[in-house]
Amino acid sequence: MLSKDKIFLALLIFIPISIAAHFLHWGEIVIFITSALAILPLAAWMGTATEEIAVVVGPSLGGLLNATFGNATELIIGLVALKAGLINVVKASLTGSIIGNLLLVMGLSMLLGGLRYKEQEFQPIVARVNASSMNLAVIAMLLPTMVNYTSEGISQSTMQTLSSAVAIVLIVVYALTLLFSMRTHTYLYDAGVADIDPGELEALAESNLVGEESGGKVNLPLWIGILLACTLMVAVESELLVDSLEVATKSLGLTALFTGVIIVPIVGNAAEHATAVTVAMKNKMDLSVSVAVGSSLQIALFVAPVLVLAGFVLGQPMDLDFNPFELVAVAVAVLITNSISSDGRSNWLEGTLLLAAYVVLGLAFYFHPVIEGIG
Repeated sequence: MLSKDKIFLALLIFIPISIAAHFLHWGEIVIFITSALAILPLAAWMGTATEEIAVVVGPSLGGLLNATFGNATELIIGLVALKAGLINVVKASLTGSIIGNLLLVMGLSMLLGGLRYKEQEFQPIVARVNASSMNLAVIAMLLPTMVNYTSEGISQSTMQTLSSAVAIVLIVVYALTLLFSMRTHTYLYDAGVADIDPGELEALAESNLVGEESGGKVNLPLWIGILLACTLMVAVESELLVDSLEVATKSLGLTALFTGVIIVPIVGNAAEHATAVTVAMKNKMDLSVSVAVGSSLQIALFVAPVLVLAGFVLGQPMDLDFNPFELVAVAVAVLITNSISSDGRSNWLEGTLLLAAYVVLGLAFYFHPVIEGIG
């Protein structure tokens, strides 16, 4: 068993602890910390279950399953926070997930992979396609915000209608990116896997990124049950996390903006972070970049639009009118990531540059004045 798997297994103890903390009234800070720690292994198990099921259902349906459940944890947390009316936290977590995947995950992957291997390679064509998709995401977030700032007296209902229309366009684009990667241009995305040595196949399978079974047939009903159980428990823990968020963050001296941009995305993305870094250290940057950038694209083109449409259904004012500072941070993250990844090569210095950008943005968010109202 990999060390990261042992860590996630040990963290399961926080599930009963967080529930006990809620019913025994141990305090909002304890509930917030324990529920956040409990979500980490649940997200990891959801990812494992999804990969195992994908082995049975085949590459096409498996790819769709991975694309759907890849950021299920963030989607669940976002829906719970949206239902609670914490709109600013939801928006901050979306931008934070994009920034975290592009700067923190890719930065760690390039740094640690670059320290072990002088230079690593990945598909530049795929990098350019992903860059174009991320540029579209920035435009989709920027324009509704600019409409609000350049118009006088625009109503909330008008802004939500505009955002819902843009959300539908983004979901259509997301579906087309799935068609591109899983049907019409699969050879571009398979290039990194095709060169795997037989001796490395087992190690990659252990990381749940290559659908190969080393111990017999996959128990499909078992993994479906695990996926459903983990999804249910993530919803429960997300409820505890969100309910304690306002009081806990104020007690810890944190703002809603910093919590949403930095803390919540790290909790929801920890399993993917570990996987991306692990495969990068095995000199498989194609897979690492696919995990990091693919997750950002899914957040921008699928999770965010779904939350906008969910807000419309739930009667919550969820739209694409973001805090301008968040938009600047996303644009900076996309710009530097596109610049570094355009040549299809990476080294430890480029990883350091991405991490430095993430730290600078994190400091800026930490010292940013409290946004008006946590909800």
